[in-house]
Amino acid sequence: MPPINTSIPGSMGYQICAKTVMDTSDPGTTFDQDGISNHYWDFHNVVKPNWRPNEQGRQELERRVETIRKAGKGKDFDCILGLSGGVDSSFMLHTMVKEFGLRPLVFHVDGGWNSELAVHNIHVLVDKLGLDLFTEVINWEEMRDFQLAWFKSGVPHIDIPQDHAFGAVLYRFAEKYGIKNILNGGNISTECVLMPYLFYYWGTDMAQINDVIGKFGSVPMRSYPFSSVFRHKIYLRYLKGVKVFKPLNYMPYSKQLAVDLLTKEYGWKPYPQKHFESRFTRFYEGYWLPTRFGFDVRRNQFSSLILTDQLSRDDALRELEKPAYDPESIEQDFEYIATKLGITPDELRGYHEMPRKYYWDYRNQHNLLGRIEKAVSFLKIARRGGAF
Repeated sequence: MPPINTSIPGSMGYQICAKTVMDTSDPGTTFDQDGISNHYWDFHNVVKPNWRPNEQGRQELERRVETIRKAGKGKDFDCILGLSGGVDSSFMLHTMVKEFGLRPLVFHVDGGWNSELAVHNIHVLVDKLGLDLFTEVINWEEMRDFQLAWFKSGVPHIDIPQDHAFGAVLYRFAEKYGIKNILNGGNISTECVLMPYLFYYWGTDMAQINDVIGKFGSVPMRSYPFSSVFRHKIYLRYLKGVKVFKPLNYMPYSKQLAVDLLTKEYGWKPYPQKHFESRFTRFYEGYWLPTRFGFDVRRNQFSSLILTDQLSRDDALRELEKPAYDPESIEQDFEYIATKLGITPDELRGYHEMPRKYYWDYRNQHNLLGRIEKAVSFLKIARRGGAF
């Protein structure tokens, strides 16, 4: 049975926030008597007080950088930084190396879905900064089978095979090289509106992962880098002293200004939409979620930019009138994704048309993980998304 207060898009009367572009396609959206959504108030009451894009933040950033530098003294690296080629991680790398002089171990996880743009952007950065790049290539047969299992499960969160690998490898590198500080590109400026659990479920719920693999997988997962939330949130943090720091929250961070700087300084090339450095994520967020589940992730992305004064609501509404994906290239994308997965486009369309399932249709640790998230958020240790 679904948990209390969870509803499916379309099961209620339509409403859109008077301040952002969040609407009832996110079933977690509620409205006050003035038509203002809970996302707007969450930002102003919970997130914004923890945001430091000012002199106070700058001083905190300098203190944290000095602590990181001291912890890495005498070592090859003083921190670890995962580079996807997206604007957030790219700008973070530029700033922390050029402005603050840190010596990060820069790593990238190749899950088999890199776009040509992502490869270009990663290499122009590391080459010009004179850094070494550590690349972890995920076994494709395992990734392919894992990815297909999620399509067969019918749930929305089919990007978990990629996301889980990225996080797990990051913590493995930190442990392997004895690095105590992880720099994370998550940020309030572009990610302050949380993604709904209904469509972006926990990527670290090993009960659900094991259930989906057990039901739909066919390849032994001998080398895939699994990691539970307990390992990297409790064991590595409290027993091994590995800390995650989000430096972009302590400086004025504008997405457009970051794109302009990276383009001018490195020949970095922008993406049509956030997270589109992965061809699979482009297909998933641009096409699969909107057409199969009625959810357009741009509402969260644009609302974050509205709340942080980077985009007007009117401009966001105009953008949302355009399709989330390019109608002229969707057949080509279908062909590419299907061929890469070793299936036919018709089989992939069959998964698109099958009955919809959600996280509660499989074994899960949602209640437990929710309690952990509330605890760490209350203690201001971390919060899902880019906030503190």
